[in-house]
Amino acid sequence: MDRVSYSCPSCGGELKATQLECSRCGVRLSGRFEGCPFCGLSEKELDFVLTFVRCRGNIRDVEKQMGISYPTVRTRLEALTRKLGLEAGKSTADVLGLLDRGEISAEEAVRLIKGGKDERR
Repeated sequence: MDRVSYSCPSCGGELKATQLECSRCGVRLSGRFEGCPFCGLSEKELDFVLTFVRCRGNIRDVEKQMGISYPTVRTRLEALTRKLGLEAGKSTADVLGLLDRGEISAEEAVRLIKGGKDERR
């Protein structure tokens, strides 16, 4: 089965499911349906998540299986954590380290230090 994109091909806006159909009996449901937290991930992000789970969270194993460096695994994991809204509280030193390495923007650093959620979500 093909994966559905959740971005509008015309304007880039978020697509929402409004109809579901049973593949067995053809019953159709209409409404506004929420996707799962993983539905908006790209193929590359989903592949990383599946590899991470397959490796039972062992970063060194993910590194070996995907052929990427340890820092790259950590960076991708941090990006996914932010994208899925699963951020744990970070110390100011941690946030400044991310900012110094260019992994987050100044605005993101301020938000993390204040401990707030992204109001745009």
